[in-house]
Amino acid sequence: MKTLNTKNWLILFLFIISFGLFYFGCQQSKDAVSGDVASQVYVAPGSYDEFYLFTSGGFSGQIGVYGLPSGRHFKTVSVFSQNPETGYGYSEDTKAMLMTSYGFIPWDDAHHPELSMTDGVPDGRFIFINGNNTPRVAKIDLSTFETTEIIEIPNSAGNHASPFVTENTEYIVASTRFSVPIPQSDVPITSYKENFKGTISFIALDPKTEKLNLAFQIVVPGFNYDLAHAGKGPSHDWAFFTSYNSEQANSLLEINASKNDKDFIAAVNWKLAEKYVKEGKAKKMSAEYYHNYYDEKKHFAFSDVKKEVLVLDPKDCPGMIYYLPTPKSPHGVDVDPSGEYIVAGGKLATVIPVHSFSKMIKAIEEKKFDGEIDGIPVLQYDAVVAGEVQNPGLGPLHTEFDGNGYAYTSAFISSEIVKWKLGTWEVVDRIPVYYSIGHLCIPGGDSKKPWGKYVIALNKITKDRYLPTGPELTQSAQLIDITGDKMKMLLDFPTVGEPHYAQSIAADVLMKRSKKFYKIEENEHPYKTNGEKEARVERKGNDVHVYMTAIRSHFAPDNIEGIKVGDNVYFHVTNLEQDWDLPHGFVVKGLTNSELLIMPGQTKTILWRPTKPGVYPFYCTDFCSALHQEMQGYIRVSPANSNVPLVYYTGSPEKK
Repeated sequence: MKTLNTKNWLILFLFIISFGLFYFGCQQSKDAVSGDVASQVYVAPGSYDEFYLFTSGGFSGQIGVYGLPSGRHFKTVSVFSQNPETGYGYSEDTKAMLMTSYGFIPWDDAHHPELSMTDGVPDGRFIFINGNNTPRVAKIDLSTFETTEIIEIPNSAGNHASPFVTENTEYIVASTRFSVPIPQSDVPITSYKENFKGTISFIALDPKTEKLNLAFQIVVPGFNYDLAHAGKGPSHDWAFFTSYNSEQANSLLEINASKNDKDFIAAVNWKLAEKYVKEGKAKKMSAEYYHNYYDEKKHFAFSDVKKEVLVLDPKDCPGMIYYLPTPKSPHGVDVDPSGEYIVAGGKLATVIPVHSFSKMIKAIEEKKFDGEIDGIPVLQYDAVVAGEVQNPGLGPLHTEFDGNGYAYTSAFISSEIVKWKLGTWEVVDRIPVYYSIGHLCIPGGDSKKPWGKYVIALNKITKDRYLPTGPELTQSAQLIDITGDKMKMLLDFPTVGEPHYAQSIAADVLMKRSKKFYKIEENEHPYKTNGEKEARVERKGNDVHVYMTAIRSHFAPDNIEGIKVGDNVYFHVTNLEQDWDLPHGFVVKGLTNSELLIMPGQTKTILWRPTKPGVYPFYCTDFCSALHQEMQGYIRVSPANSNVPLVYYTGSPEKK
């Protein structure tokens, strides 16, 4: 009999472990469905879910809206990506939303939805989300579930650590993942340590106008700034940002940015930074960036081009920022409901380090520093750490809180959620998830008053969980009950795009704010049509403006002649309905961009350039009535040199 060598023993060991994990996973999955879990996620016909769940769409550039506990998908919110379903980014009234200093960019990589807060509690007014690729932050109005504002962030690259809000939404904080030359310049990549810097940005939300404004930026050493959370309660004035690549490597980062035992959390006193700005410590820097906003009265988007930004240098602003040493290659940073504990997720750490805010303040007062980096004091690790969670799973990333003294951390490599107790740092429970969890979400779990009840795992891989759909499988969320001592798997459901972070809020907070329709009398769109008597077609050279109305079950006008090849035909469609859930669609054959979906009382504009003579039908795409099929019309297109008169009518011909 041959003796097993080291290699064979290793293979046997890995086989046993793999079989054990597979068996355990199968058993767990069977256990999950063997109990009475169906009743816990069942929402009866005509009943409402208890929570809204907002998931990032990742590479889709959108936000997915779901109900909990059912997991039903209700809506996809267009943010950074064009959407042919609604015309967002295609219509003349929304194109401006996607303008940047690089031109029109109809896509982005959206990672972190974040609800607006009042006194540290989600208030249901807005949800914000970041554009990671072309640095932007968007604001979505939760009365309409429509994107109403997008602000570009200059001096940034890879806007990952955003858009996390301060306790009363005074600021939306953001920082750069990729450090770059500031201002941008043509320098060798190998000069990284000498020329590359990061920025931390503070975007203010005006309490009266509710408009966004890039208030100021802080220039920081050229690390990779990854995620953030603002303080609350005693730590109200502070915001915390993880960073990795303190090695300042520029190549093969999985090796060269993983050498140091500790990287840093940047603790920023934004109140003090605000004071320094008022005292004139900030320098004006030239920077072109776009501020896009949708006027809900005019139903039209506009762009303001900004030319400068205020920048603070930590060397000129003592006490504004400190570095907290944190093992190792930290990803997430999360603040517990009390505002005392700052939890880091070190991707390569063997523990979960938990910093104490009160110890941090004491260490600052006692000047327990371990040197400084570019004017930023580095605090001693032992002076600020409150404790370390042992055996936290492999690859701990993110932590949320249930409001009952427990924390829940996602472990990417070991594919599990680990529950541990604040203060004692003891692991009390763990549950496998399927598979490779990134973020997780507890309703209100990053606020002062979590609703608790569930934790949602946002998983990257779903092998063997769903019917196959070719080379790519859907990403998923899994709903887990946390009301008992032991976590209990209830449900999994597919998600839009790649889920990164998610936010959840009690349904009754949003439902009372929901807009049902736009009042016609408040519609200030420049091409609004108040009623069918105002419906008309006007020619101005090669530009033709069609002032059209839509109401069950016809358009006015529904026959148009005298359009020529080469014309720019602008359809300004006003939905005259004044009732909930009665949108109308509009599309014409040969339209090369998208349809329009017009909400009740709303006006939208789409541009059509006919290229061939003929008769082209148009129709309503959104089922609206028993005679929905009859909601149609025709446009006659004649050659460019024709003399066909402009005629339009509804019901009977009328020459104009």
